Amino acid sequence: MLHLVNAGRKSLADYASLVSRGLMDEVRRLAEPLEGKRVVHLSATAFGGGVAEILYTLVPLMADAGLEVEWRVMRGADEFFRVTKTIHNALQGEPAHLTDEDLAVFEQYNRETAAELDGNAYDFVIVHDPQPAATIDSYDDRRNSWIWRGHIDFSTPDRGVLEALLPSLRRYDASIFHLREYVPHADGLRRVAIWPPAIDPLQPKNMALSPEDAR
Repeated sequence: MLHLVNAGRKSLADYASLVSRGLMDEVRRLAEPLEGKRVVHLSATAFGGGVAEILYTLVPLMADAGLEVEWRVMRGADEFFRVTKTIHNALQGEPAHLTDEDLAVFEQYNRETAAELDGNAYDFVIVHDPQPAATIDSYDDRRNSWIWRGHIDFSTPDRGVLEALLPSLRRYDASIFHLREYVPHADGLRRVAIWPPAIDPLQPKNMALSPEDAR
């Protein structure tokens, strides 16, 4: 199985002093129909970026809301992350060219990830960013819901690189983007949702600072 990230524990009640009772009740109400559903988040790494920062808060809060949620990290090596760095930059507008060898490396590690994911064991599979996007290609017989969440700006991509990913992205039941302006101009994406990221006010990096500490 893929590496399971221990995201720790958090409670929605921890935020009661920061948000209204009405908002807290709404979260519980919206989560109630999903109680007991199995969810897995799949990302490229467990550290060093915005996706990891989001998931260290989101995963335990989803668990506290009643879902059975896991966070797993895909397989990768230097050759894979070299290719996905090119993809990442190209999708944000940097001109690039993927060779047949690059695509073969990308597809190989996504297949290996899929083989160890056991994706059909979950009700919802949430895949983050381009690195594991092709994992879904190994699940033609899927009976669950797959959601892809893109965390970067896809508004002006290198078209060749985007076209290489689109066959995989079109397989997802839904796609999530931070802003409406970030949605790529491409046909065939299924349900598109906009979900801006948010900070965790209880994380140390967001704590209030005294004037002395700020100086």
